[in-house]
Amino acid sequence: MDTSNSDSYPTALGVEDFRRNLSAVYARIAAACAQSGRDPAEVRLLPVSKTVPEARIRMAYAAGCREFGENKTQEALSKAEAMADLPDLRWSVIGHLQTNKARIVARFASEFQALDSLRVAEALDRRLQAEGRSLDVLVQVNTSGEASKFGLPPQDVTDFVRQLPAYTALRVRGLMTLALLSANPARVRPCFALLRDLRERLRQDAPAGIVMDELSMGMSGDFELAIEEGATVVRVGQAIFGARAVPDSHYWPDTPLNSTPKEHTP
Repeated sequence: MDTSNSDSYPTALGVEDFRRNLSAVYARIAAACAQSGRDPAEVRLLPVSKTVPEARIRMAYAAGCREFGENKTQEALSKAEAMADLPDLRWSVIGHLQTNKARIVARFASEFQALDSLRVAEALDRRLQAEGRSLDVLVQVNTSGEASKFGLPPQDVTDFVRQLPAYTALRVRGLMTLALLSANPARVRPCFALLRDLRERLRQDAPAGIVMDELSMGMSGDFELAIEEGATVVRVGQAIFGARAVPDSHYWPDTPLNSTPKEHTP
């Protein structure tokens, strides 16, 4: 597990910088897979481009990236529209979604990784039907038990998933979580193990049409642990783009009432 300070992540300012950083991330993925007897091809790298301007995202594209994750829907839409000349580019919305923003996600996103309410499912489904589109979605689970985090309590996920076939424009692909923010692997690992175990239980009796193949977990500082516990998607920002100047609180503005933002920095 990489517990280094985020300031140690080198900033990518050109295509070669991005190639260097991506190579380092892929080497970490390969090492984690070797440690756990997994094939690196089983792990999808999702570069997280929040706060990153279009020009640098284009450099990352030139270095080989073909999908990006964004937290804020409006920022993601603006970037998607500005980069519409790149038809093979996919956008994944990974942050909490309010129902009134569902129309934005339905317009452009290829994936939504933070589904945790039937109101959002209904709003997305309705908007997607109107757009004639469908959307890959992951159900967000709060595996750390922190009040500051979004996501369903683990004990509520089974009943929630059973209701999702009603929303036919949503292609349910698996689960997502944010682990406890800690440099102690013994505190972080159980969050990932809990999501893996929950996915395995869901696979036993998932409704028709519900696929539980994906486990999106792990970020720049902890994705090795996540891979060891079965991650199929790792969300990595700073290890690719460099240390982020904007504080996390700016990008997690919709935290539950009476709580302090504690979300990870990808």
